[in-house]
Amino acid sequence: MAGMSGISCDDVALSSYNQKVHFPWGKDIIIYDSTLRDGEQMPGIAFTPEQKLDIAILLDEIGIKEIEAGFPAISERELKTVKTIAQQGLNARILALSRLKKEDIDAAIRADVDVILLFIASSPIHLKYKLNMTIDEIVRKIEESIDYVKAHGVIPSFSTEDSTRTPMDTLKLLVRTAENAGARRVGFTDTLGCTTPEGIEYLFSEMCRFTSLPVSAHLHNDFGLSLANALTALKCGARYVCATVHGWGERAGNVPLEQIVMALQYLYGIDLGIDTTRLKELSEMVSKYAGVDVPLTHPFVGENVFSHESGIHVAAVMRNPRTYEPIDPRIVGNRRRIIIGKHSGRHVIEAKLRELGIEMDEDEINMLIDRVKLEGEKKGRLSDDDLIRMAMEVKKVYE
Repeated sequence: MAGMSGISCDDVALSSYNQKVHFPWGKDIIIYDSTLRDGEQMPGIAFTPEQKLDIAILLDEIGIKEIEAGFPAISERELKTVKTIAQQGLNARILALSRLKKEDIDAAIRADVDVILLFIASSPIHLKYKLNMTIDEIVRKIEESIDYVKAHGVIPSFSTEDSTRTPMDTLKLLVRTAENAGARRVGFTDTLGCTTPEGIEYLFSEMCRFTSLPVSAHLHNDFGLSLANALTALKCGARYVCATVHGWGERAGNVPLEQIVMALQYLYGIDLGIDTTRLKELSEMVSKYAGVDVPLTHPFVGENVFSHESGIHVAAVMRNPRTYEPIDPRIVGNRRRIIIGKHSGRHVIEAKLRELGIEMDEDEINMLIDRVKLEGEKKGRLSDDDLIRMAMEVKKVYE
């Protein structure tokens, strides 16, 4: 268990209905993080170069093997930022996005990245309304672009955009073109997040049989299926999968990094060597730099995911945390929170009083519980200060 010693099987609760699933690449699966590129495309987010470098260094420290550092062609500042990250000597390979345009490729080459992620749209709607190109024209662009990248000593990867709305014969033609031209891997995107896991299974099973190249998946979350689709793609033979911190990105975002790491490790037993104890730290850094709060209920790193208020739940958690926590919160760098509110019962209030060093007899506690429930209905969550104030008020009644 990467980065976490002293954790036993008792610190993780798993369903008895989980099935053994074969992932062809196993521990050689690679998550490439696109927080600095697709994540930054979330409306309203713009990281500074210094912030991007901080995030890249932390991603590298926790064990992410590939970092998509940006889209160098969008500006000279972006190019310099990507180049700065590429020259840090990180363990992670540094990737950059590029259209099949010489000026894009030149910018990525100047940024000194390890891999250039070449892409072009392939669906009929994109060909007609965005590119105004034919498939034959795209074939020529693929060949020219891959030749140009190779000639400059950089690894070329090729992906189709809007793959899941592209006919299979078109995808196969473009992939075979890229393979023959010398691409080192090929990728497929569910650009609108509009494909079911069954559709992803068909696409990736077919393409992993068709090509000898490693396959990558870039999946969006418009229907809330990005994580399920990512796991499906990996089960069908994909080796690379794109993720971002919190799943942030265009529209509804991408595959959430923390969720796919945890699902692979704890539900499927595939440890990718990522230090999960720093996921909360990474979440807080990205949230702070983005100026966007993490949803309270966001799995693993949200403030509420290890918080308990209900009296029945708290009583059970105090006896054995696995009753209502699937993992020890320390595994992801989070912590347990016992919340006082209208659902709180005697166990949690007595425990809080002990924690705060307040002694009360049974009658006082009964009155305090009633007051907590009334106040909780008005305010929701109550702070320790609220509880201390109410406890003092109750004690005055009994003086």
